[in-house]
Amino acid sequence: MWVPINHIDKKGLGLLSLCKHFFQCRTCFAVDFSVKEGNMEIDKAIGESDDRRLKTKYNNAIYVIKRALALYSIEEVAFSFNGGKDSTVLLHLLRAGYFLHKMEQKCSNGGLTSFPIRTIYFENSSAFPEINSFTYDTASSYGLQLDIISSDFKSGLEKLLKANPIRAIFLGVRIGDPTAVGQEQFSPSSPGWPPFMRVNPILDWSYRDVWAFILTCKVQYCSLYDQGYTSIGSIHDTVPNALLSISDSGCKEKFKPAYLLSDGRLERAGRAKKFSPSITAAGNGSGGVESHKSSLLVASAIAVGEEILFGTVEDQLGLSLCRKIHSIGWSVSQTIVVRNDKDSVAEEVERRKSTNDMVFIYGGVGPLHSDVTLAGVAKAFGVRLAPDEEFEEYLRHLISDHCTGDRNEMALLPEGITELLHHEKLAVPLVKCQNVIIFTATNATELDEEWDCLIELTRSSGLLSTMVPYVSKHLQTNLSDVETAQPLSKLCLEFPDLNIGCYRKSRKGPLLISFEGKDQTQIDSAVESLCKKFHPGTFSEIH
Repeated sequence: MWVPINHIDKKGLGLLSLCKHFFQCRTCFAVDFSVKEGNMEIDKAIGESDDRRLKTKYNNAIYVIKRALALYSIEEVAFSFNGGKDSTVLLHLLRAGYFLHKMEQKCSNGGLTSFPIRTIYFENSSAFPEINSFTYDTASSYGLQLDIISSDFKSGLEKLLKANPIRAIFLGVRIGDPTAVGQEQFSPSSPGWPPFMRVNPILDWSYRDVWAFILTCKVQYCSLYDQGYTSIGSIHDTVPNALLSISDSGCKEKFKPAYLLSDGRLERAGRAKKFSPSITAAGNGSGGVESHKSSLLVASAIAVGEEILFGTVEDQLGLSLCRKIHSIGWSVSQTIVVRNDKDSVAEEVERRKSTNDMVFIYGGVGPLHSDVTLAGVAKAFGVRLAPDEEFEEYLRHLISDHCTGDRNEMALLPEGITELLHHEKLAVPLVKCQNVIIFTATNATELDEEWDCLIELTRSSGLLSTMVPYVSKHLQTNLSDVETAQPLSKLCLEFPDLNIGCYRKSRKGPLLISFEGKDQTQIDSAVESLCKKFHPGTFSEIH
């Protein structure tokens, strides 16, 4: 295996660019870190790196590995290897972790000439030939005790655990993987599965971290990653990532290697996507409008901010948001302001999400102590906050040098229920947790931009149902409240589908009467019926 020389951008923006010190073309060199040459090359390479974030991730992973090896005997642990980049990283972390663990036990280096951890490979007829070849070559190079299982993962595990005293399995699972939901670094297997401890040393690693490790330590990896593949599944659902395509005058399309993908959040762009239906009955374009003519969708708006409750600032976003929700034909059931308190946010979200089709929430998003919105939403749904690799990459691009080390508090999102709503005009995507949408806007202008992007996404993906728009008429009169009270009450009973409201801008000013609904004919009839109850000219229309 030939590995291109490379380096990691020191600013940690996720950009993996070729070192100018080396050859400008795809000059390569062979590397072979076999066990015979010692087990310290990984630890040494990380120690000499100036990538502080990588060092932190490495040290945390090694700690998890050493902890597992202290809890379980070598016969009781296994390693699931599939030939992909994540499990390749884990293999070399395990080599380093096992060596460091034995050294701490004061074992002599001379006794560490092999890698004794049992390695499991689930052979699949849909796997790429390159994955199979790399797996077997790697097993041979490092003397892995390879157990090849041809059945499905669950039944294969049942047989393996029945025949061996395995109690813990090291997995290359990362946050963002479909199987990562609900997992910690040590997580018991799911109900219905054979009992074992899942050990996830790289659970909080990002795409950038994986390639930083591979390139810094110069370890071998599957050749598919040099052909533009960034996330490898089966031959039926995986193609090279189009974002790495190189324009070429020839007929054959060419791709840059996976480590040159600048945005780790686009890692799975080469995988077939599975779309889940929207929480609300979503329409797309005019079809969505037609399918909901007779229905009504209801939303509520929650503002998080003690500044509003204290009267320190004016809540202009609430007024603007109500108008926007109304403009797409939705009804607003409530607007609420809550304190900067996780429990307060959670209680209100839990109450509203079950009685409204959509809940819009704003304020309290960021790294400050008072920014508790995401934590409150997570609690309302009964899930934890977990690192989101995709969101972390957005933040890294946005705040660059200010995002250092392993600090990713701002990238913690409600686990398993979060969908990021991407739009090219937004620096960071909107966050959607089932039927709760979180705005990051701090003023009306920013809200305008976020709302416009949301509506554009609605048109293309049916994210929100666009209802039949409301129509209205507004009248004014110099009649007193007493004179109009009874006729208006009867009118409300006569036209129950309309919202008939009355208000005054000042106590001595005219009475303003509004008629709102989805049917213009009904509104015209209601206005005509009211006018007939009084002398001509008593009411005038406000345009």
